[in-house]
Amino acid sequence: MIHPKTELRFISNEVGYGVVATEFIPAGTITWVLDKLDRQFSTDEFQHMEPIYQDILDTYTFRDNRGQFILCWDNGRYVNHSFNSNCLTTAYDFEIAIRDIHPGEQLTDDYGYLNIAQPFRGIDENTRRKVVYPDDLLKYYKIWDKKLLRVFNKIPHLGQPLRQLISEKLWEEIMAISKREKEMESILKNYYYGENHYLS
Repeated sequence: MIHPKTELRFISNEVGYGVVATEFIPAGTITWVLDKLDRQFSTDEFQHMEPIYQDILDTYTFRDNRGQFILCWDNGRYVNHSFNSNCLTTAYDFEIAIRDIHPGEQLTDDYGYLNIAQPFRGIDENTRRKVVYPDDLLKYYKIWDKKLLRVFNKIPHLGQPLRQLISEKLWEEIMAISKREKEMESILKNYYYGENHYLS
């Protein structure tokens, strides 16, 4: 489920639609949680679908560390890629804002950690990276972990509209990590090692 203080807006002809903040979302806010309405499709299910459905899943899903295709039921599926994303996924089936997101600003992910099947060239953002590769998570997880760690301790101290989707057990773990009583699991946990991924 995507953060409730967001909406779908047309961004540009090049980008299409995107998810935009309608209110200020401070760094450390949980911006998306995998929930019970999100659909999960196995590789076998995907391969036995008609091409029209495969095209939809290719466009709107990401893959988890088991290779399942995850289709968000809400606007979460419209979050666009950025090489300088303001949200990052975690090893805990939720994403957080890694910096403040202002009203009217897009929520963005780095598709490099979404286990894409084929590389693609992103929109030029004047960054060193120009292409997203299926193995980016193996290359950049340490950088992404550092970004997460800078804001992870803020999670328990902010108003979290999606808190009710976090189990008590996981919330206790979040609390322990924020107090440095436990280490945060690496984003690398999300990497899918199966199939023949293209390696850059």
